[in-house]
Amino acid sequence: MSTKDKIIKTSIMLFNQHGERAITTNHIASHMGISPGNLYYHFKNKEDIIRHIFALYSQHLHTQFVPMAKHDEAFTHLTGYLDALFELMWRFHFFYDNLGDILSRDEVLKKDYIEFQAALLSQVRELVIGLREGGMITIDDEDAIELAHMLKITVSFWTPYIKARRLSGELMQQDIYNGILKVLALFKAFATEQSIPQINLLREKYSALAAQAEPAS
Repeated sequence: MSTKDKIIKTSIMLFNQHGERAITTNHIASHMGISPGNLYYHFKNKEDIIRHIFALYSQHLHTQFVPMAKHDEAFTHLTGYLDALFELMWRFHFFYDNLGDILSRDEVLKKDYIEFQAALLSQVRELVIGLREGGMITIDDEDAIELAHMLKITVSFWTPYIKARRLSGELMQQDIYNGILKVLALFKAFATEQSIPQINLLREKYSALAAQAEPAS
């Protein structure tokens, strides 16, 4: 792994553990055992690091949340979507926690984020339409765009909602699985009679994963 990639990986870990606002480039360099000058050779400042992390986040969304192909099996596609969503919410949860503040400090990133979110909304809508065509859900075109909005809102604000309700402010893997269950509930509201058993199987799967991820008392 290159030094640049190690800086990005370390930054994500520290941002997730301590919050992006609390971490400086000096903290990142110290944790890695390199000089601040070495870090600045690869990145101009912390905002530059965050832009690169956002690029990874965007790439993950573009590659993992693709519309269904004509002959894709809808249940398999939905399962893959939810698994990829868990990875996204867990790996980049610092970004959701402090989104408004991060964007307010970087006009370039804010512009990129707004453009990306507009494209993502269309992408999520196509995913919803694909599930409709695959017989998983029954939904008209108007509600499809509303469901796409609700899916994006739930994913974006689930982790800060959980942290705000916990004195420690800590986020655990079980919280992400419970967030996936909320996403699944949105789909279930539009489920066809034939797909209800499959959606219940997914609910059982993520409920079990949440229970397994619960820390021992």
